Amino acid sequence: MVPTSKRLRPPVVAVTGAASGIGRAFLAKVASSADFRRVVAIDEQRGDVPDVTWRVLDVRDPLLANRISDIDVLVHLGGDYALDADSGERRAYNLRAAQTVLTASAAARVRRVVLVTSAMVYGAAPDNPVPLPEDSPVAAEPDTGMVGDHLEIEALVRRSLRSHPGLEVTVLRPAAVVGPGVDSVVTRHFESPRLLSVKGCSPRWQFCHIDDLVAALEMAALGAVSGVVAVGSDGWLEQDQVEELSGLRRFELPAGLTFGTAQRLHRLGVTPAPATDLHYVVYPWVVDCAALRTAGWKPLWSNEAAFAQLLELREGRHTVVGRRLSGKEATLTAAGATVAVLGTAAIVRAARKKRRV
Repeated sequence: MVPTSKRLRPPVVAVTGAASGIGRAFLAKVASSADFRRVVAIDEQRGDVPDVTWRVLDVRDPLLANRISDIDVLVHLGGDYALDADSGERRAYNLRAAQTVLTASAAARVRRVVLVTSAMVYGAAPDNPVPLPEDSPVAAEPDTGMVGDHLEIEALVRRSLRSHPGLEVTVLRPAAVVGPGVDSVVTRHFESPRLLSVKGCSPRWQFCHIDDLVAALEMAALGAVSGVVAVGSDGWLEQDQVEELSGLRRFELPAGLTFGTAQRLHRLGVTPAPATDLHYVVYPWVVDCAALRTAGWKPLWSNEAAFAQLLELREGRHTVVGRRLSGKEATLTAAGATVAVLGTAAIVRAARKKRRV
């Protein structure tokens, strides 16, 4: 029988991607927490959070196992989430990082690994139940966008669990993340002069503030939740509420035109994300955070408060059909946004004509 003193000994936790973004936010939260005996920060460069042990290395380095031999729990937040990055390079980075973390953790006898993907893996569809139960099947379409990365990472997790049955892996699936520094398909949607919608369908909006995601990560690191865990604010906002709070009006298009146009724009390099990403701003993908709720977690941010911060952070940014504008481009009006979508046929014709010349 394990002595009580050893059973209650706080774990040593390591955080990848610790110098910036969500990794830094989590590191700052746990740096002085009495729940952890020691906190180790891993990144390619040293960050500014004090009172932690910094280990500077690339998370994809096979030597990672040697650097985490004294770790009990590893929270992996070292991913590339830049919308405008080359999709092939971004995916190669994210998959190599996740694979290295899982393999190195098993080799170093790390007890628990925590990763973050997205509730997007459930898929967004007009007939989705609201909310989606946590154990709903993964129904997202594999693509070249961020959703495809998340699907591949979760596939790696499933293979790792079979190969390394002694390793506990917890996957957090947050709703649309909101907070300083967040740039996603959803946040860019609200930088547009009008809100694109599909005729006959209405999205429901659920957000996950970084503060609440960090609190959920802390619970996962301590083993209060395990397996697949959804994270988000309670409930959701209807489209009419979102329009009233934002002051933005919608413009509606048929589904076929919307997704066909978006895919052609993506193939031509006009927009950064594949057409399937638009599903997440026109169809519902609200999740029920049952596991966290049962464990005693409660979000501090309501959907209304998180959305208000999203609107505040978007000031000065202008996006049309997923592409962020700058300079003279930012003078596009709401009508211009509609023209940008409906004018795709002309763009396609011009591109084809150029290829023939």
